[in-house]
Amino acid sequence: MNKTTNAVIFLIITAILWSTGGVLIKFISWNPIAIAGMRSAIASLIMIAVVGKPKLTWSRVQIGGAIAYMATVVLFVLATKLTSAANAILLQYTGPIYVALFGRWYLGERTSRLDWITIGVVIAGMTLFFMDSLTVDGMLGNCIAIASGVAFAWLALFLRKQKAERPEDSIILGNWLAALIALPFMVSNGMPSIGSWMGLLLLGVVQLGLSYILYARAIRHVTALEALLIPVVEPILNPVWALLLIGEKPGKYAIIGGIIVLSAITLRGILVLKFQPRNVPTIQ
Repeated sequence: MNKTTNAVIFLIITAILWSTGGVLIKFISWNPIAIAGMRSAIASLIMIAVVGKPKLTWSRVQIGGAIAYMATVVLFVLATKLTSAANAILLQYTGPIYVALFGRWYLGERTSRLDWITIGVVIAGMTLFFMDSLTVDGMLGNCIAIASGVAFAWLALFLRKQKAERPEDSIILGNWLAALIALPFMVSNGMPSIGSWMGLLLLGVVQLGLSYILYARAIRHVTALEALLIPVVEPILNPVWALLLIGEKPGKYAIIGGIIVLSAITLRGILVLKFQPRNVPTIQ
């Protein structure tokens, strides 16, 4: 397999690992911001153990990536608390729109007509998927969720900008920032139970640590837009875990919406491989 194919596989595995977050968080009795901070602290240790100590250059792109990462993980938790989970995940995954808008200016990566069509179909499918859960309540939470989508987009752009360096360093630094911001919430809410600690370890090691190691390696060999479009299957996989672990069955619209999203991403991948020449600079 070539590097691009490996990168796509890494992104799919990343989406699977990310998708376990919702179920794991349900088992943890602790402040949501504290959960986000401890999860990031644990993830930073795992990443250092795997990729080594971060090489902090304090460049604009490295710091930008760290801030975008911190904002992504913290704002999403806040949005989930202040609005419905469906609103939060749907608005965060508007990220590909911002990458499509800024990618050519910042990275020189052109957005094709096929990309725009795929973005439109994916957002339509996700809207259908969450139709039963969407609400107009929680306007502040909705605005924060939109901000998390912008942060998610810039995370992909900043990490892609570091394709010839070590994007993992931005992520480690971002985890430290998230843990630092969450520290007051961790201190003021006491320590979680032993059972909650098991959930936190799984979140930090599997759902965040290992997933972002794969994500950082994948983004060297795909465009920033692909780095957000392929993992968009993450929210579709969340109900799968809910069905398997707690018996929650998705509704008819959720099934149809999920099929639309998965079909759009798969079809785009097939068309790109078959008809469009790849022009994605990678590191050796």
